[in-house]
Amino acid sequence: MLALAGALQRAAPADRRERLGVARLPSGGPEARTLWVHGASVGEIEALVPVLLRLAELCGELRLVVTSMTVAGRAHAARRIPSALAHLLAPWDSAPCVRGFLRAVRPCLLLIAETELWPNYFVESRRYGARVALVNARLSRRAFGLYRWAGPLFARALEAADLVLAQTEEDARRFVRLGARPDRVSAVGNTKFDPAAFLAAPLSAPLGALLAGRTVFVAGSTAPGEEEVVTEAYRELGRQFPSLALVLAPRHLERAGEVEALLRRYDVSYIRASQAPRQPAAGPKLQALLLDTMGELRAAYAVASVAFVGGSLKPGRGGQNLAEPAALGVPVIFGPFHENQRASAERLLAAGAGCVVDGRDAMARACARWLGDADAHRRASQAGIAAVRALAGAAATAAERLASLLDGAAGGAGQTAASETANTSARSAPGGAASPYPLQGPDCKA
Repeated sequence: MLALAGALQRAAPADRRERLGVARLPSGGPEARTLWVHGASVGEIEALVPVLLRLAELCGELRLVVTSMTVAGRAHAARRIPSALAHLLAPWDSAPCVRGFLRAVRPCLLLIAETELWPNYFVESRRYGARVALVNARLSRRAFGLYRWAGPLFARALEAADLVLAQTEEDARRFVRLGARPDRVSAVGNTKFDPAAFLAAPLSAPLGALLAGRTVFVAGSTAPGEEEVVTEAYRELGRQFPSLALVLAPRHLERAGEVEALLRRYDVSYIRASQAPRQPAAGPKLQALLLDTMGELRAAYAVASVAFVGGSLKPGRGGQNLAEPAALGVPVIFGPFHENQRASAERLLAAGAGCVVDGRDAMARACARWLGDADAHRRASQAGIAAVRALAGAAATAAERLASLLDGAAGGAGQTAASETANTSARSAPGGAASPYPLQGPDCKA
């Protein structure tokens, strides 16, 4: 059904082929171990980047095939992991699609970020002979409740995982309760806190020119309803700080038109980032920059004086990455619904580098406190950097554990997989039919 739905989707033919598991890879190249690396979208790809950088230091040459569930994620992967052999849309979680993909890619390790629990990815990869690992794994209380509705299905998937590296102890307990083997689950922290994850290219020249000499308030990864609160707070702040410029970066770029209409309604002069190269420098007349381009939010944070991180003013989203602006020395404002960012939120609040707000007035007051007091701003900036550094280390730990997993597979993934998953393979084939793969899977020798 998934394969049929994918085939009927209104999408480019090449995208449909990728969804169906057709992976066209460059021929030739160095002999190296191949990893299938998967992240749902932009945020999950970011969680993988520091792990892959450190894993390359430990293991040498690796061939990476990176997949994502979204076109935006695929494009982001191409920018952030340019050395990968291919950047593709992920196959549908349908056994024929996944099997075709595995035969084309021949991975010795499937590396998945965060909460992408697609059962066929786990079961079919393990039957093929590849190792399976979850990194930066998290499972919110809400997600755990939903997965429990199909408990046996996800228990079977997680049973195939060789390694589950969770963000927190609570995440680890939830994965075990869902079916992961306790001896394969551990809490190592959030890989997004690694210093390598916060390296930012400068803003493009047109955007840099538009914001030059301005005090900048960035609202990043905003969700519906949040841009209105931010814009109202900005208009209030403008009376006290005339040189203040607003950068609005909606989480989903397809909402740029909606945000543009809001700025017009509030009579806020703005420029879309995608149109900046064709616009003259607006100087002091510019009030807002609508960031409708991919890959420049971190660069915008780097020039910000204060930042609001979205997905947090209303329930249901859990908040976006608070550490990203904090690591760049930017005091951070966020809403009360930040359960997905609990560790960083607690650190930032305790250090005085973050502030929880519930609406326009509280947001304006928090911004004004930091914008109007240079000493308070400097203390918050330094405290934020120190707080993020204190949370670092998960990427290095994850890379070391993955390197050990790869070394354990060096004698041939299929041999180990066959001995460990004979029961899983038997259950996976209807009527006890033979596995669709030979017992000897991909060659994982260095």
